[in-house]
Amino acid sequence: MVEHERTGPLDWVTWSFSRIAMWAPAFIVAIIFYEVVMRYVFLAPTLWVNEMSLWVGGGIYLTAGLYALQQRSHIRIYILYDLAPKWMRQLFDTLSVLCVCVFAFSVVWGGYGEAKAKFLRWETFGTAFDPPIPATIKPLILITLVVLALQSVSNLIYDWNKDPESHDPADDMDLPNIGTDPSAKRTD
Repeated sequence: MVEHERTGPLDWVTWSFSRIAMWAPAFIVAIIFYEVVMRYVFLAPTLWVNEMSLWVGGGIYLTAGLYALQQRSHIRIYILYDLAPKWMRQLFDTLSVLCVCVFAFSVVWGGYGEAKAKFLRWETFGTAFDPPIPATIKPLILITLVVLALQSVSNLIYDWNKDPESHDPADDMDLPNIGTDPSAKRTD
């Protein structure tokens, strides 16, 4: 995969989060492997692995959307988008960013009080390990949504005067280059 260029300070922040998050699944696999060995080999299960994997997985889930947005790999209906003239594409992009910003504002507005309360009382998960998952994930959701809205505005500004790209369904398929590569052989 070729990454989209980083076009501003916010892209660098998103890209940096993604570099940390890319190692987090390996961390989850490692601690789950540790749990399996401890439980079935040494008959000494842990109290913390399940909740830790939920906690880290929640963070991955949140930050993955930021990276997808920065990379412009989110879902679009290109069949309509490619047929539209440039001014209409800009209108589509503006409406899309407006929807993202309204959504982010609404969730932050509605969830701020609860996230603040959970953080201030350092609400925990309520298990034997008792990690502060609610106290950290709830505020992280709001922070991620703010950065998501800012990232969508940043993408709109950067992409505003870009030349339109053409999309073909074959772009998403791995087809052999028969006929274009002299070393490729046909097998009929």
